[in-house]
Amino acid sequence: MSEHPSTPDAGTPRADTPRAGTPRAGAVGRRGFIAGAAAVAASAAAPAGLAQAAPAGSGTSAARPNILLIVTDDHPKHTEWALPKTIAWLGGQGVTFTHGHSATPLCAPSRSSVFSGKHAHHHGVRNNAASHSLDQSTTVQRHLKQAGYRTGLFGKYLNSWALADNPPHFEEWALLQPGYNDARWNVDGAVQQIEGYTTNIVRNKTLDFIDKAADDSRPWFAYVTPYASHAPNVPAPKYAQTPVPAWNGRPSVPEADRSDKPAYIRNATGTLDDARELRTRQLRSLLSVDDAVQAIRDRLAATGQLANTLVIFTGDNGYTWADHGWLKKSVPYSPAHEVPFYLSWPAGGLDSGTTDGRIVANIDIAPTILDAAGVARPAGQDGQSLLGTASRDHLLVQWWKQGTGGTGPKTWASYVAKDKQYTEYYDLHTDATGAVSGTGQVAFREYYDLAADPHQLRNLLHQATPQQEQALGIPALAARLAADRAS
Repeated sequence: MSEHPSTPDAGTPRADTPRAGTPRAGAVGRRGFIAGAAAVAASAAAPAGLAQAAPAGSGTSAARPNILLIVTDDHPKHTEWALPKTIAWLGGQGVTFTHGHSATPLCAPSRSSVFSGKHAHHHGVRNNAASHSLDQSTTVQRHLKQAGYRTGLFGKYLNSWALADNPPHFEEWALLQPGYNDARWNVDGAVQQIEGYTTNIVRNKTLDFIDKAADDSRPWFAYVTPYASHAPNVPAPKYAQTPVPAWNGRPSVPEADRSDKPAYIRNATGTLDDARELRTRQLRSLLSVDDAVQAIRDRLAATGQLANTLVIFTGDNGYTWADHGWLKKSVPYSPAHEVPFYLSWPAGGLDSGTTDGRIVANIDIAPTILDAAGVARPAGQDGQSLLGTASRDHLLVQWWKQGTGGTGPKTWASYVAKDKQYTEYYDLHTDATGAVSGTGQVAFREYYDLAADPHQLRNLLHQATPQQEQALGIPALAARLAADRAS
């Protein structure tokens, strides 16, 4: 079967006229987001002159927005070169969150947090094998579908999910078995191979879903998740040889002295040349994502749906480019858990090209979507709506080792603030269901002053005395980390 024929491969939208009934004019921001963002902006350096959204209770009638959630795969920060059209739209006409994170830097746990608004120790998907541990009744797609939204999924779903199993609470889907070319898909229950580059197929399926608003007046939720920039980071043929900007690494690539790091980092072998090759492949694969985002934006505009569509764009986790010699994810270093994070909603007042310096994470996506849709948040969510004024002074970031073999990191948890990060590694591991075993004994600790040492070169706990730890505030950080893990 060939790539979907209804849309040209270049992604250029048809010159459609606006669809009757699809524009949702008059919608305004709920919860007075901009007023709250301005309050936060005093410390976040958000620019002045943001448009004031109408406050909740102002009497203005607002239709429920469409929701477009775009989640890329293994997508680190500092990839802006490959995403100029995405950034022009969602950054230039939306909000750029400068401190975006994945609460667990691993695909399935992160995506389960996106769906549920919960940390992995609450939703239970602690590793990529445990996808079926997610309680599907807790997901944002379930709550939106129940509230009358049309729901669609286009691209990757959850690791270890059988391709023949239909994704719950989606009305329409094209579920990808991860790959870049001529991959296998589950399209609305039919497993099939579709020829073509998968990012383009994700784009075309999404455009078709958007077009159906012409005949279906329900608001919609589209979860759009291309495989890029996951390994093997295969670019589309037209980008296979595209030159990318030169890159000379950063101080952590590779770190000269890793004697203060855990054993798996001391033994890591990633080089600057390795990182350059990986970065090139990732950037080239993301160029097609940028094309897809532009095509989706153009189709929303052509069909009169752009103003009242809430768009969130992020990566499921970051990725290290040989930082500390490590060339993967799953580690408690900033490049692995920091991700691009953008939001736009013109009808909600979020179209001014502002910057928000709050610490935000994938656990905040479901609460934000439900807030915008006017759907009551279920009990148990850990995240907070980004449409209000809520902020946090730190984030719990954690990762679990699956099984007992291998030489990679042990299970770890980390207190991540803007100016500091404290990490503990534990004698714990998980099985394929996500269940945890082990003594829980702390096996190693790291503490970084991120203000003075943003590249995490000097572990201040290496050979530190109890008095030095006390002066650094480590006992209080350890207590707070324990409380976060237990909550």
